[in-house]
Amino acid sequence: MAVLSYNEITLKKVIIFNNEPHLVLSSHVFRKQKRKPVNNTKLKSLVSGRVVENTFHMNETAEEADLESKNITFIYRKPAEYWFHTTGKPAERFSLSEDLVGAAGKFIKERSELKALVYNDEIIGVTIPIKIELKVSETVDAVKGNTSGGALKEATLETGARVMVPMFINQGDVIAINTESGDYSERIEKA
Repeated sequence: MAVLSYNEITLKKVIIFNNEPHLVLSSHVFRKQKRKPVNNTKLKSLVSGRVVENTFHMNETAEEADLESKNITFIYRKPAEYWFHTTGKPAERFSLSEDLVGAAGKFIKERSELKALVYNDEIIGVTIPIKIELKVSETVDAVKGNTSGGALKEATLETGARVMVPMFINQGDVIAINTESGDYSERIEKA
């Protein structure tokens, strides 16, 4: 395990803080008048999701978290839980809570391969691609005259997720979704 000095606790590093792995969301090293420099950080717990602010002083260090990743394959979703198996080992099935998978989980297609973040042999997160291409399974037809640039309508995607799409999107089209915002990104393929 690497030990980081106070000024090495920087963006995107994962450190052990209060006995839990935390992702560094922001860090700012500065010196107040004649005092020693400090590092003001914002940390997000990878276990609870809570965000905390902490100031690391010059003589303080933090342990870099020993994270591993493993490939997992999505099987199906049930209310409040997602079922996966270890990629290549269909017998190794397990479920993860909706909270752990996150809001972007509704865009995961069955049999999708994802990366799981593992800490102390426990999965603490799932990496979902920022852009996912999905087929529109159902949407209303555009009303003639209502196809102006900004008009939107609701569409149901093959995963059951609902998103707002431009009027020109039809059933059977394949569209790209930004999983971080949950918004329509572009049309990939016309039906």
